[in-house]
Amino acid sequence: MGVTRMQQEYFSALVQLLAGFGFAGMILVLSVIFGRRAKLRKSQDIPYECGNVPEGDGAPAFFSIKYYMVAVLFLVFDLEVIFLYPWALDFKEGVLNNGSAFAAMAVFIGVLLAVFFYAVGKGVITWHRNPAPRRQG
Repeated sequence: MGVTRMQQEYFSALVQLLAGFGFAGMILVLSVIFGRRAKLRKSQDIPYECGNVPEGDGAPAFFSIKYYMVAVLFLVFDLEVIFLYPWALDFKEGVLNNGSAFAAMAVFIGVLLAVFFYAVGKGVITWHRNPAPRRQG
């Protein structure tokens, strides 16, 4: 009874999976064994800020929602390129001879253009810079 090629491939994938989890587990166990324990000293528990004493309570700064909207729009339009690239590579043979493939991509691009114009209309992509404060002196 021989081992089939598919069983060999699954076995190699299983060995890689076990090696990955084993390595991660080993690193965690070794860090617990050999890692230093934290001493609760107030002067050493504050974050290091290039030699300066940190100011404020360390709460994260608030960002405008436009940063997040631009990030989401970047992901949407970046994924569009991922879908367009194979379609464009097969354009001559697959798309010109198949009207449904062209229509499907036209609808896809139409929806993305609608999203783009909606975002432009809402002012998500336009940035208004505040003028720099003037120095007195």
